[in-house]
Amino acid sequence: MWKTRFWALLLLIIGASIGYFIYASVPSLHEGRTVRFQGVAEKFPFRLGLDLSGGVQLVYKADVSSVKPSEVRSAMDSLRDVVERRINLFGVSEPIVQTESKGGITGTAEERLIIEIPGITDVKKAVEMIGQTPKLEFMTERSAKEIEAFNQAVTKFKADQTAGKPLSIPAELLAGPYAPSELNGRFLEKAVLDFDQTTREPIISLVFNKQGGDIFAKLTKDNIGKTIAIFLDRDLGNTEPISAPVVREAITGGKAQISGKFTPAEARTLVGRLNSGALPVDKLELLSTEIISAPLGAQALNAGVWAGIWGLLAVAAFLILWYRLPGMVATVALALYVVLMLALFKLFHITITSAGIAGFILSIGMAVDANILIFERTKEELRNGHNVRDAIHEGFARAWTSIRDSNISSIITAIILFFLGTSLIKGFALTFGLGVVVSMFSAITVSRVLLYAIPFKGNNAVMRAFFGSGFRRLH
Repeated sequence: MWKTRFWALLLLIIGASIGYFIYASVPSLHEGRTVRFQGVAEKFPFRLGLDLSGGVQLVYKADVSSVKPSEVRSAMDSLRDVVERRINLFGVSEPIVQTESKGGITGTAEERLIIEIPGITDVKKAVEMIGQTPKLEFMTERSAKEIEAFNQAVTKFKADQTAGKPLSIPAELLAGPYAPSELNGRFLEKAVLDFDQTTREPIISLVFNKQGGDIFAKLTKDNIGKTIAIFLDRDLGNTEPISAPVVREAITGGKAQISGKFTPAEARTLVGRLNSGALPVDKLELLSTEIISAPLGAQALNAGVWAGIWGLLAVAAFLILWYRLPGMVATVALALYVVLMLALFKLFHITITSAGIAGFILSIGMAVDANILIFERTKEELRNGHNVRDAIHEGFARAWTSIRDSNISSIITAIILFFLGTSLIKGFALTFGLGVVVSMFSAITVSRVLLYAIPFKGNNAVMRAFFGSGFRRLH
């Protein structure tokens, strides 16, 4: 008995400590007052989604036509990292960058990049912040037959231009006498600004990752005596290579150099742009923008918080009025459940959205549902003549399989929604699924420990009254 009471007391202390941690981490709750551990707690703020904090959402379509199908997912992950790193350079707090694949069942999938930047409502500024990260390409000399075809394309293009026909620059003219290779900025690890020891001209040293280094070694081995041209932003009309060195021998070690006609300032800018990330896809097309003002986000957050508070109070009132003593225990367990969920949101940097709040509130219902199953089973055992302690034990044991099965089905649903849903649905699925898992702990473990810690003696009318139902006495 004393061991059970010790664990019950420890759970209450842990719950109170977590609650204080959450209180200390939200400055608006204690404005003008000094609280202990405030500095440490505020290092774990709630991460609010765009719909609650205000900001801008940009949706881009990524052109992955030149990326191998088996490497599309890797390229999109790399693109996400590049853009996130680019935004972080501007000191933006907690940007959210996600990839999404639309379609793919009946046709070609469309790869999208979804960027949410809190605190910024100027679309132009947001687009400039992401910027046109440079597209770096390494291209090899074409064969004699390919060069002949290129010259014919140039002749035709000039003839059409003279005739006044509407024109767009053909892809083969952008490539010129060079053929594309596998090596591009996607494999770039870093760029470093150096200076030629003799001429003092700026040189940009490139360091590739392991895969890029292997590709570069094979590329130089296969093109000894030929030119490898280095292009930057060729798709934007920069048809001249910034450097076209002749390969003298195979180059291993994953390093290359660009020695173009740069001023030191231009070279420094280019290094910064390359280090912020070269696009691993052909181009990004801005599909849509959405602006959410800060007041609107604050209003949505306030409405969500109050919905949660009123929901908790209503559920707690029902539990206490209908289930009496077990209802009071369930209310305490529910409070521990809430503070534990809020702490998980903070510690794991889970983004809270309006849909996420809805999932959280729905998971509260799941937690209460488990307690109701247990208490109803307990009352059945009391009606069958068991004493209070045995009835509680049997109530938990008999209700467990129903609780387990219903929660597992809910968790499976949450997993399916998370992996197949859009970013909005994922926020709901994550909080709902996490809430179901935590609610199993609060309903099964916390409620049981707290109930077992209460000293029940005998099976008299007073004890049975504590386990009555609503306004009726348990017989």
